[in-house]
Amino acid sequence: VAAPLLDVPRLIDFAPLPWAEPPPPSAAELGLADDDPPRRQPGGRKAGLEVLHSFLSDRSGQYRGGISSPLSAPGACSRLSPYLAWGCLSLREVVQATRAEIEALAPADERRRKGLTAFLSRLYWHCHFIQKLESEPELEFRNLHPGYDGLREPDWNPAHFAALVAGRTGWPLADACVAMLRETGWLNFRMRAMLVSVAAYPLWLHWRPVGEWLARQFLDYEPGIHWSQMQMQSGTTGINTTRVYNPVKQARDHDPQGRFVRRWLPAMRCVPDAWLFEPWRMPADIQQRCGVRVGEEIAAPLVDLEDATRAAKARVHALRAQPEVRAAKAAIVEKHGSRKRPEARRPRRAGADRQLSLEW
Repeated sequence: VAAPLLDVPRLIDFAPLPWAEPPPPSAAELGLADDDPPRRQPGGRKAGLEVLHSFLSDRSGQYRGGISSPLSAPGACSRLSPYLAWGCLSLREVVQATRAEIEALAPADERRRKGLTAFLSRLYWHCHFIQKLESEPELEFRNLHPGYDGLREPDWNPAHFAALVAGRTGWPLADACVAMLRETGWLNFRMRAMLVSVAAYPLWLHWRPVGEWLARQFLDYEPGIHWSQMQMQSGTTGINTTRVYNPVKQARDHDPQGRFVRRWLPAMRCVPDAWLFEPWRMPADIQQRCGVRVGEEIAAPLVDLEDATRAAKARVHALRAQPEVRAAKAAIVEKHGSRKRPEARRPRRAGADRQLSLEW
C-alpha cells in the first residue's frame, strides 16, 4: 500500500469484440429482486472522494466511541466501504491519504489522531479477510471447520428465515435494522453482527442462506469480509470466540431512548417507554390504549430469546468440546490465524470496563 498511486484514467476504451454479444441478463432473469435502496449513498468516484475528505478532515473525530451505536454510526463511520467495494476508490489511496492526514495533524488534535489510527488498523483487517477468502475460497460455501458440518443445516426453519427477512422477529432493534438496511443498503458493523447473531442463535438458522440474503442487501458487499464474518458470528470457524449479541441488551446499551427503533419502526412510536425493549410483554389493556397489537402492528417473537439462545450456545459448545473437533483446530489456526504477535497488555486500572468491543 506504500507504492506510488497510479494516475486515474480519464476514459477506459474496450476493444470491440469480433462477435455479437447479447445484453447481460436482467435481475429478474437471474431470479433476483431489482433492489435499489431509496436512501442509499450516491455512487461514483467524485462522491467517494467527497466522503473520504469529510471523514479525514472532520468526522474521524467521532470514530472512536461513535461507531457502535446505530444512532451515531452513520456519521462516525467512514462510510467508504461502498466506494472500496465498487472500485471507486482504491485501498492504497485511502491508506495513503489517512497516513498523510495523521502526519499533518496538530499535536493537540488527539481525538482525530486516535480515530484515524483506529480506522487505519481496520483497513489492514479489511485486507486480512480478503486474503483469507483467497486462500480458502470454499469458506463462502462450506463451514471453515468441517467438524461443524450438519450443526444447523438439518434444522432449517423457513418461518424463522421469513420473519428475519421481513423484519418481523419481534425484537425491535433487530427489526429496525432490517428496515434501515432495506432503505439504505447499509448498517454499522455491530448491528450487522447482531443480525447474524440473532439468525444463528435464537433463530438457529444456517449462515449460508442468511449470508446470501444479506449479500444482496449490503451496498458494500465484499465477499472476503462478508463470508468470514458470517462464519465467525455463527460460530463455525472453530477458532474464534463465540459471539452472541442479545438484541434486547444491545437496544438498552446503544438505543436507550428508542430513537433509532422508533425512526425505523413507526408502530413503536406509540409504545410507552416502559415497554420499549420488550413490547411483546405489554398487557392487553395497554396494547388497546396505545393502538398497537402484538402480533399485528408489531411482531411477536417466534421463540423465547433467553431459552433459545441458551440452547443454541449449548449445542455449539458441546460440539466444540468433542476431541475430534478440537484436534482439527490447530490446522485452521495455522492457515488462517493472524501472523501478528499480540502486544503486551497494559495492566488494567481498578474499575475499568472489561467489555471489549471490536468494530470494523
